[in-house]
Amino acid sequence: MKTVAELRVRYGSELRRDADLLLADLLGSSVAYVHAHGELEIDERRVDTLLRRRMAGEPLQYIRGRAELYGREFVVDDRVLIPRPETEILIEEALKRLPASARVVDVGTGSGCIAVTLALERPDLEVFAVDVSSAALAVAKRNRDRLGGRVRLATSDVLEGLRLTFDAIVSNPPYIPAGDVQSLQVEVRAHEPHAALTPGVEGTEVIERLFDTAQKSARRDDARPPLLILEIGFGQEEAVRAIAAAHGYRVDAVIPDLAGIPRVVVSSPAL
Repeated sequence: MKTVAELRVRYGSELRRDADLLLADLLGSSVAYVHAHGELEIDERRVDTLLRRRMAGEPLQYIRGRAELYGREFVVDDRVLIPRPETEILIEEALKRLPASARVVDVGTGSGCIAVTLALERPDLEVFAVDVSSAALAVAKRNRDRLGGRVRLATSDVLEGLRLTFDAIVSNPPYIPAGDVQSLQVEVRAHEPHAALTPGVEGTEVIERLFDTAQKSARRDDARPPLLILEIGFGQEEAVRAIAAAHGYRVDAVIPDLAGIPRVVVSSPAL
């Protein structure tokens, strides 16, 4: 057994924040409580086991089993992408732009963080969430059930498994070009699901499928094509503009992230 203060010194400044969070988890308390109660004793082996995983590159969110987005904690593990702050931009745009009682689908829902947040923030919406991965959908279901959002889940590759029309499609699709994956941090490339990171060589393959599917579904049902609100990758704005135009869409807005990188595209049918 070691005291909390002794363990915080042992792990040094580089791992101090991670150690504090893991100590708080093990004690069932807050980081502030950890700081204030250095005299508490804890089994050092439990802490060492967790921090060895962290030093090996495993993301802290997977070790803890949760990640925060839009003020809520979502269950996460290596079946799903870890929610990132940039996705809050997509959520904000969707909340502002979706009309009352709209039917919206979150494509590639992963942990369900986008769909569940929309359902909780806008109870008037009819929210669907799809993913090609049944394993990811199991995580999304757990988050939906924990947090209480009214979200219908379905297995589907983009929208091929559904025969419904939607007022809007939202998505944080895989958008990293395949050749760039090896340059990512080890936490990402070695631990997060590969299929959630890259769709192929260009990085825009799923984005193009989303526009194509939206166009075809509207034509099939003689309905107005849906609004698309998509997260995109670095340097993809012009390619996405070209894809939108080729499918009869216009780009209404491109919203940058905090680093000034174009991150969210809002696109509507050019009718």
